[in-house]
Amino acid sequence: MFIKNTSKQTILKPLQIIIGIVEKKQTLPILSNVLIEKETNQIRFTATDLEIQITTTIATETANDVTEAITVAGKKLQEILRILPDQSEISIELKESKAQIKSNKSRFSLQTLPAQDFPKLNNQLNGANKISMPQKQLKALLHSVQYAMAMQDVRYYLNGVLLIIEGNKIKAVATDGHRLAFNECEIVGNYEKQDIILPRKAISELCKLLEDSDNTVEIEFSSQQVKADFSGITLISKVIEGKFPDYERVIPKYSNHLILSRVPMQQALQRAAILSNEKFRGVRFVLTEQKLTIISSNSEQEEAQEEIETDYHGEAIDIGFNVNYLMDGLSNISSESAIFSFGDPNSSILITSDKTPEYRYVVMPMRI
Repeated sequence: MFIKNTSKQTILKPLQIIIGIVEKKQTLPILSNVLIEKETNQIRFTATDLEIQITTTIATETANDVTEAITVAGKKLQEILRILPDQSEISIELKESKAQIKSNKSRFSLQTLPAQDFPKLNNQLNGANKISMPQKQLKALLHSVQYAMAMQDVRYYLNGVLLIIEGNKIKAVATDGHRLAFNECEIVGNYEKQDIILPRKAISELCKLLEDSDNTVEIEFSSQQVKADFSGITLISKVIEGKFPDYERVIPKYSNHLILSRVPMQQALQRAAILSNEKFRGVRFVLTEQKLTIISSNSEQEEAQEEIETDYHGEAIDIGFNVNYLMDGLSNISSESAIFSFGDPNSSILITSDKTPEYRYVVMPMRI
């Protein structure tokens, strides 16, 4: 018996940890499978898409003298376990080339593929730097910039987050060419400068799997690979090769500053967004003496207008932005106020916070 009378949650929980990188349709059929390895007092679950690999382990009460391994369709196994009653006990038996899953009076038979064919990522961490930090700190850092990553840009180096370790700081930068998010935090130790670009999928999985706790995450960086160990999970990812844009040149220094209450500003933008063009999502910022007017319109000649009182006393500015980009930036500020810094009507806008001055968010203007 491969697995005998084990609670549903014991198997489902590790499966849910690794399943995020498993696609149903793959060029290699085995990539739709998860590798389950039974060893002495533990069972290890692994998934990979050849770029990222996630492994997690559960302890078992029974000693296993024989090491066994199978690969089964990950999504199908997850769905079977998810739909079974919560108190179910699961047994998995190998018969010929199939995994027989039994629970009470339910029976399922899943195809397997040879475990020796499962393509584990090779270790490429020779000479890697290693840092440790609280999981909640890394999670907050990645979450504060990840929304600015490109989706499927031909400039492949934009489809991820730039991580920089330098001195006692770790910095994170993401940009899709239309906006840029930057944040940094302090770490224990003093390191020579090293930067890598982690792909979108690895960033998404880390944001999902890291805990909001002081439990540590250990990260190893090399020029080819990154490995994160935390809470019994090991995530290994290839890095994106390429030259990331010079983010320091993109972040402007302006003298025109506008301090606005964050929540009323978010609400005004949400209302204006309703009548913005569905494709371009543009809104106009018209900044005049002690007043900010937010205007949106669409192809049906419909229009929305929001007025906000300000302490602004500079020159009048009329400038357009993507409203979704602005709301993304405000969503990642926890303070009551947000600082909007302006240049001329052709320049980007800089959004910062007095509570977290390390966070900087730049949005390029658009013609409306």
